[in-house]
Amino acid sequence: MSDVTERTLHLLSLLQSRAVWSGEELAVQLGVTARSVRRDVERLRRMGYPVHAAHGSGGGYRLGAGRALPPLLLGADEAAAVAVGLRLAAASSIDGLGEQALRALTALEQVLPPAARAEVTAVTTALEVLPSARAGIPGPTLVILAGAVRDGVEARLDYERADGHRSTRRVEPYRVLTIEGRWYLFAWDLERADWRTFRLDRMHEARASTFRFAPRPTPDIEAHVRAAVARGGRAGRVIVRFSVPAAQLRPRIPPTAGTVEADGEDACLLHLAEADLRWVAMHLAHLGLPVEVIEPAALTQAIAELGEWFDRARGVGAGTG
Repeated sequence: MSDVTERTLHLLSLLQSRAVWSGEELAVQLGVTARSVRRDVERLRRMGYPVHAAHGSGGGYRLGAGRALPPLLLGADEAAAVAVGLRLAAASSIDGLGEQALRALTALEQVLPPAARAEVTAVTTALEVLPSARAGIPGPTLVILAGAVRDGVEARLDYERADGHRSTRRVEPYRVLTIEGRWYLFAWDLERADWRTFRLDRMHEARASTFRFAPRPTPDIEAHVRAAVARGGRAGRVIVRFSVPAAQLRPRIPPTAGTVEADGEDACLLHLAEADLRWVAMHLAHLGLPVEVIEPAALTQAIAELGEWFDRARGVGAGTG
């Protein structure tokens, strides 16, 4: 392979790895002059790759969308990772994605070299993903929001709350993530001037704008979203303390039920948002750990009533035995 061809392929891999590159940055990465970068860009364009150039502040080179998808540069490990992702996508809750993912997986396997094909086949054969029973989300919604996060632009949502109220929300999107098979958007709500978590399956429409926003300091995004999922629109606040490390309790608490916060090295606090204190008492009993009620005081009474029920049930069992 000639040096020019190798450099051109390296340029292509760089353009695929990031949204925008300045000419100076590409020259440094390739070890050539800016003039050579311009010649290599023209060479890619002749090969069918739509490389766009913009001048001025914030400008540079970027790989655009063409009429047909040009070849992508994937190593064996990357191809295996893509194959795994396609296999998972085929069983996802994203509407209309399953058939497209399987077609893409078939096309990928046809062009792989033998060693990479064997690795992909071994990985995908070992996978078995059960379809999600969650409500599906439109595939374009996920793509639009992920693109808005990547580009740092505002988005507008036609959103329906749990109580059925619909409204238009203008947000600065920061992360799209999935928890227990359900997709969420973590964003700054511009009208409410606060962080919000939105479920994608409650979005009737999502539109990305061209208005860029300056990134804000974010809280722990995963913890914030898990706390919002745990609240789930329920009224009531419950805090209990366990004399075990947070790492020991956290795997036993689903993110939809509550969040665990360390309280020193050997204790932790469990935060719940649930109006039915009898439900809380029952699940605390299921954990089988000594517990201290922080709030509300009514939870202590609910635990006592549950204990009385167990005593009566045990007494009935002994009498009939």
